[in-house]
Amino acid sequence: MAKKVKPIRISKLQRRMKKEGIEAFLITNLKNLCYLSGFSATAGALLVTAKEQVLVTDFRYLQQAKEEAGEFELIRMKDSLPEALARLLKKMSIKRLCFEGDSVSFYQYQALNVKLKGVEFIPVKGLVEEMRLVKDSSEIAYLQRAVEIADRAFARIINILKPGMEEKEVSAEIDYLIRQEGADKIAFDTIVASGSRSALPHARPFRKKIAEGEFILIDMGAVYEGYHSDLTRTVVLGRIRAKQRRIYDTVLRAQSRAIKHIRPEVKVSSIDALARGVIQRAGYGKFFGHGLGHGLGMSIHEEPGLRANNHQLLRKGMVFTVEPAIYLPGWGGVRIEDVVMVTEDGCRILSQAPYLDYLK
Repeated sequence: MAKKVKPIRISKLQRRMKKEGIEAFLITNLKNLCYLSGFSATAGALLVTAKEQVLVTDFRYLQQAKEEAGEFELIRMKDSLPEALARLLKKMSIKRLCFEGDSVSFYQYQALNVKLKGVEFIPVKGLVEEMRLVKDSSEIAYLQRAVEIADRAFARIINILKPGMEEKEVSAEIDYLIRQEGADKIAFDTIVASGSRSALPHARPFRKKIAEGEFILIDMGAVYEGYHSDLTRTVVLGRIRAKQRRIYDTVLRAQSRAIKHIRPEVKVSSIDALARGVIQRAGYGKFFGHGLGHGLGMSIHEEPGLRANNHQLLRKGMVFTVEPAIYLPGWGGVRIEDVVMVTEDGCRILSQAPYLDYLK
């Protein structure tokens, strides 16, 4: 993360805090902490006031904190996080502390209450997540790299795939290829599901052998500099049958229709409805049971969630997946997933992995 990005993000947060009347804000969600400070370790907290930004971590990560967030005031945590925060809050004479309600554990909340009797604790939600909703240029560059890594790994696995390989074997090969192509790690547990198992949206790879002529659903992703990609393709080794082609083409049409209407100021729910309508008119509506997609960034699932009950407006810089599907129990399923970024007057598809036709 470029150093100049951090002060900009902190300043934006401080302006939001002033608007909301927040005296001090404790960030313990590690993704949000990294977003604001660049500190990417697995233990720490960030306290932000109108004029101060204090990063708390322990001995294991002190040097890393100096390297990644050296411009922040650093405090070494010598005991527990509640103990360290209690001393810090007393020193700064903070009387009202807002904290991330979905991140602070009950134990931490209870410990802080015991040690800081005169402090009012106020849970808040979504303050930093709202900032993360629209990606800046550095984030988009990292996301693009993560997407390209997955694209290249997919192109390579297709040249390796053959009948008789086990799903687990293919999954392990994909994980290796993602790393080899430059990822920090895989974005999630890779899904490889063949035959009737491709109807399971989040199937775990089994020792099932892949047969010629059956669907193979592959869902994979890479992490680059903390940013996630997500790619799903459904392929067939050998000749595709008429029903398979009909299901596949329906899903591809649904995705294409949705993507064509993505632009700023369009309701998220309307994009979901467009794709869902194509599948419903084809008679498969009840076999598409999840949302159309999800935001991508420092987490694999972020806002905006592309679902029927989300009526927020799309904004330039949002990045999310578009992944319609049809799952027929006992027969098989198709999911096609691409990463899309909202532009000034439309959208751009970031992922470029080929579709089914190239396997003919």
